[in-house]
Amino acid sequence: MNIAFYQAQAKANRKRYKKLLQQLKRKKDNYIDGLFRAAHHAVFEQIDCLQCGNCCKTTGPLFTQKDIVRIAKHLKLSPGAFVEKYLCIDEDGDYVFRQLPCAFIDAENYCAIYEVRPKACSQYPHTDRAKQVQVFPLTIKNVEICPAVYRMLEQIAEQIERK
Repeated sequence: MNIAFYQAQAKANRKRYKKLLQQLKRKKDNYIDGLFRAAHHAVFEQIDCLQCGNCCKTTGPLFTQKDIVRIAKHLKLSPGAFVEKYLCIDEDGDYVFRQLPCAFIDAENYCAIYEVRPKACSQYPHTDRAKQVQVFPLTIKNVEICPAVYRMLEQIAEQIERK
Protein backbone atom coordinates (compact mmCIF):
# COMPACT_ATOMS: atom_id res chain seq x y z
CA MET A 1 0.00 0.00 0.00
CA ASN A 2 1.52 3.27 -1.11
CA ILE A 3 0.77 5.74 1.70
CA ALA A 4 2.49 8.62 -0.12
CA PHE A 5 0.14 8.13 -3.10
CA TYR A 6 -2.98 8.32 -0.92
CA GLN A 7 -1.68 11.33 0.98
CA ALA A 8 -0.88 13.18 -2.25
CA GLN A 9 -4.31 12.36 -3.69
CA ALA A 10 -6.04 13.42 -0.46
CA LYS A 11 -4.16 16.73 -0.38
CA ALA A 12 -4.91 17.36 -4.05
CA ASN A 13 -8.62 16.71 -3.41
CA ARG A 14 -8.94 18.53 -0.06
CA LYS A 15 -11.24 21.25 -1.46
CA ARG A 16 -13.37 18.65 -3.24
CA TYR A 17 -13.81 16.68 -0.01
CA LYS A 18 -14.66 19.78 2.01
CA LYS A 19 -17.25 20.71 -0.62
CA LEU A 20 -18.64 17.18 -0.55
CA LEU A 21 -19.00 17.20 3.24
CA GLN A 22 -20.60 20.67 3.14
CA GLN A 23 -23.07 19.34 0.58
CA LEU A 24 -23.80 16.31 2.75
CA LYS A 25 -24.51 18.50 5.81
CA ARG A 26 -27.78 19.49 4.11
CA LYS A 27 -28.93 15.87 4.12
CA LYS A 28 -30.57 13.97 6.95
CA ASP A 29 -28.31 12.32 9.53
CA ASN A 30 -29.67 8.84 8.73
CA TYR A 31 -28.78 9.30 5.06
CA ILE A 32 -25.27 10.50 5.86
CA ASP A 33 -24.68 7.74 8.41
CA GLY A 34 -25.93 5.15 5.93
CA LEU A 35 -23.59 6.41 3.20
CA PHE A 36 -20.58 6.29 5.50
CA ARG A 37 -21.48 2.95 7.07
CA ALA A 38 -21.87 1.32 3.65
CA ALA A 39 -18.62 2.82 2.37
CA HIS A 40 -16.84 1.85 5.60
CA HIS A 41 -17.84 -1.80 5.31
CA ALA A 42 -17.12 -2.01 1.58
CA VAL A 43 -13.67 -0.47 1.95
CA PHE A 44 -12.63 -2.51 4.97
CA GLU A 45 -13.49 -5.70 3.08
CA GLN A 46 -10.62 -4.73 0.76
CA ILE A 47 -8.13 -2.99 3.08
CA ASP A 48 -5.95 -4.67 5.67
CA CYS A 49 -4.79 -2.10 8.22
CA LEU A 50 -1.71 -4.22 8.94
CA GLN A 51 -0.45 -3.28 5.48
CA CYS A 52 -0.41 0.38 6.51
CA GLY A 53 -0.36 1.29 10.21
CA ASN A 54 -0.02 4.97 9.32
CA CYS A 55 -2.48 6.01 12.02
CA CYS A 56 -0.30 4.38 14.70
CA LYS A 57 2.86 5.87 13.25
CA THR A 58 1.71 9.46 12.76
CA THR A 59 -1.18 10.25 15.10
CA GLY A 60 -1.91 9.48 18.68
CA PRO A 61 -5.22 8.82 20.38
CA LEU A 62 -6.64 10.74 23.28
CA PHE A 63 -6.57 8.59 26.41
CA THR A 64 -9.54 8.52 28.74
CA GLN A 65 -9.07 7.73 32.42
CA LYS A 66 -10.67 4.32 31.73
CA ASP A 67 -8.12 3.69 28.96
CA ILE A 68 -5.25 4.56 31.30
CA VAL A 69 -6.46 2.26 34.08
CA ARG A 70 -7.21 -0.63 31.69
CA ILE A 71 -3.91 -0.44 29.81
CA ALA A 72 -1.85 0.09 32.97
CA LYS A 73 -3.42 -3.00 34.53
CA HIS A 74 -2.66 -5.01 31.38
CA LEU A 75 0.97 -3.85 31.49
CA LYS A 76 1.14 -4.53 35.25
CA LEU A 77 1.86 -0.86 35.95
CA SER A 78 0.12 1.62 38.18
CA PRO A 79 -1.89 4.20 36.25
CA GLY A 80 0.58 6.86 37.43
CA ALA A 81 3.57 4.86 36.20
CA PHE A 82 1.86 4.28 32.83
CA VAL A 83 1.17 8.01 32.45
CA GLU A 84 4.72 8.91 33.47
CA LYS A 85 6.29 6.45 31.04
CA TYR A 86 4.07 6.88 27.96
CA LEU A 87 1.84 9.95 28.16
CA CYS A 88 1.83 13.70 28.47
CA ILE A 89 -0.89 16.34 28.59
CA ASP A 90 -1.44 18.28 25.36
CA GLU A 91 -2.47 21.91 24.90
CA ASP A 92 -6.15 20.93 25.25
CA GLY A 93 -5.54 19.20 28.58
CA ASP A 94 -5.89 15.69 27.14
CA TYR A 95 -3.61 12.73 27.75
CA VAL A 96 -1.73 11.78 24.57
CA PHE A 97 1.41 9.81 23.73
CA ARG A 98 4.71 11.47 24.64
CA GLN A 99 6.10 10.51 21.25
CA LEU A 100 5.15 8.86 18.01
CA PRO A 101 5.07 6.33 16.55
CA CYS A 102 3.00 4.51 19.13
CA ALA A 103 5.23 2.63 21.57
CA PHE A 104 3.03 -0.46 21.17
CA ILE A 105 3.20 -0.95 17.39
CA ASP A 106 5.75 -3.42 16.06
CA ALA A 107 7.56 -3.66 12.72
CA GLU A 108 4.67 -5.65 11.19
CA ASN A 109 2.11 -3.07 12.41
CA TYR A 110 0.73 -5.34 15.12
CA CYS A 111 -0.39 -3.68 18.36
CA ALA A 112 1.00 -5.18 21.56
CA ILE A 113 -2.02 -3.92 23.52
CA TYR A 114 -4.68 -4.52 20.86
CA GLU A 115 -7.12 -6.24 23.25
CA VAL A 116 -7.01 -3.27 25.65
CA ARG A 117 -6.15 -0.43 23.23
CA PRO A 118 -7.60 3.04 23.80
CA LYS A 119 -11.21 3.59 22.82
CA ALA A 120 -10.09 6.15 20.23
CA CYS A 121 -7.94 3.49 18.55
CA SER A 122 -10.72 0.89 18.51
CA GLN A 123 -13.08 3.40 16.87
CA TYR A 124 -10.58 4.76 14.32
CA PRO A 125 -11.17 6.05 11.66
CA HIS A 126 -14.60 6.92 13.12
CA THR A 127 -16.43 6.32 9.85
CA ASP A 128 -19.03 3.80 11.02
CA ARG A 129 -20.44 5.72 13.95
CA ALA A 130 -23.77 7.49 14.28
CA LYS A 131 -23.99 11.26 13.76
CA GLN A 132 -21.17 11.20 11.22
CA VAL A 133 -21.67 14.89 10.52
CA GLN A 134 -20.27 15.65 13.99
CA VAL A 135 -16.88 14.24 12.99
CA PHE A 136 -16.60 15.78 9.51
CA PRO A 137 -13.65 17.98 10.60
CA LEU A 138 -11.90 14.82 11.84
CA THR A 139 -12.75 13.04 8.58
CA ILE A 140 -11.00 15.81 6.62
CA LYS A 141 -7.88 15.27 8.77
CA ASN A 142 -8.08 11.48 8.59
CA VAL A 143 -8.34 11.38 4.80
CA GLU A 144 -4.67 12.41 4.69
CA ILE A 145 -3.68 9.74 7.22
CA CYS A 146 -5.80 6.73 6.34
CA PRO A 147 -6.06 5.22 2.85
CA ALA A 148 -9.40 3.68 3.87
CA VAL A 149 -10.90 7.12 4.55
CA TYR A 150 -9.57 8.30 1.19
CA ARG A 151 -11.28 5.40 -0.55
CA MET A 152 -14.51 5.97 1.38
CA LEU A 153 -14.69 9.63 0.41
CA GLU A 154 -13.94 8.75 -3.19
CA GLN A 155 -16.72 6.14 -3.16
CA ILE A 156 -19.20 8.55 -1.54
CA ALA A 157 -18.23 11.34 -3.94
CA GLU A 158 -18.82 9.08 -6.94
CA GLN A 159 -22.17 8.06 -5.55
CA ILE A 160 -23.25 11.66 -4.95
CA GLU A 161 -21.92 12.90 -8.28
CA ARG A 162 -23.87 10.19 -10.16
CA LYS A 163 -27.17 11.56 -8.84
